[in-house]
Amino acid sequence: MAEYYAQRSTAGIIITEATQVSLQGKGYAKTPGIYSEQQIEGWKLITNAVHQNGSKIFLQLWHVGRVSSSKVNGLQPIAPSALIAQNTSVYIFDGAPNGDATFVPVEEPREMNKTDIDTVIKEFVQGAKNAIEAGFDGVEIHGANGYLIDQFLRSNSNTRTDEYGGSKENRIRLLIEISKAVAHAVGKEKTGIRLSPFISFKDMNDPEILQTIMLAAKELNKLDVAYIHLCEADWDDAPQIPIDFRTELRSNFKNTIIATGNKTPEEAEKLLQENLVDLVGFGRHFLTNPDYPARVKQNLSLNEISDNHTLFGGGTARGYTDYSFMK
Repeated sequence: MAEYYAQRSTAGIIITEATQVSLQGKGYAKTPGIYSEQQIEGWKLITNAVHQNGSKIFLQLWHVGRVSSSKVNGLQPIAPSALIAQNTSVYIFDGAPNGDATFVPVEEPREMNKTDIDTVIKEFVQGAKNAIEAGFDGVEIHGANGYLIDQFLRSNSNTRTDEYGGSKENRIRLLIEISKAVAHAVGKEKTGIRLSPFISFKDMNDPEILQTIMLAAKELNKLDVAYIHLCEADWDDAPQIPIDFRTELRSNFKNTIIATGNKTPEEAEKLLQENLVDLVGFGRHFLTNPDYPARVKQNLSLNEISDNHTLFGGGTARGYTDYSFMK
């Protein structure tokens, strides 16, 4: 992993893969964490390698909530409400002969009580502190893609009747409380938030989400956090973010806005020139082209994915750290 991230450290800033803040927050097999001393020590290898090459790196703090199974972590999932995510699976490695992952359906979650909520907030704070100890320049709170914080934001996955459910103001409460606590613990300038207003997979189709996200943006603006990272869908027929949403977000959030979603350099430049975003993130092409910025500058051809199974590491260099650099 240290070699992988070092290879890609010509990026201005790297945001890591999602990293769970606790065992309860784990939803998929063989995903990284930031809740043990061993994990902190492991991440130090990566932050040192990236910093030696002059880049910055933020750790993405993650809790999957209901998107999990006891087959992954031995625990019943937790969520704002005891509602199972329909048509949603997670993966385990159960010894399949070809070494492939096996997908299993998520299990019904237990509705979180106030103690659970307090625990999760503390886990995000401790994860952030651990990340700084591991040498990260900051953290990104994962509030997107159908995971725990996103589950609280949406009216279809959050049917609570206490102060964390019902109104939009209540549904953003967990996001704001976590963001405030993390910013207090490690610094607001080291705290970013990831949101996905237009992504509704994992049974997350909520007609109120755009207004809810905009309300959250206003509150995050008050906290003066470093950035909002819009996780944008990157498949062929994915919904596009309307210009009016970007304009409204810009008016409600004064700090850095990051856009992602398999954009071309030309699309990225247009968003920057129109002052709708401040940074554009590239994931898919950076996975297979460790020297992606140089290739873009020189308009060179790009490596394609050689094996989807090894994009995030399969135990060897193959399909992970063996993608070629330009000649």
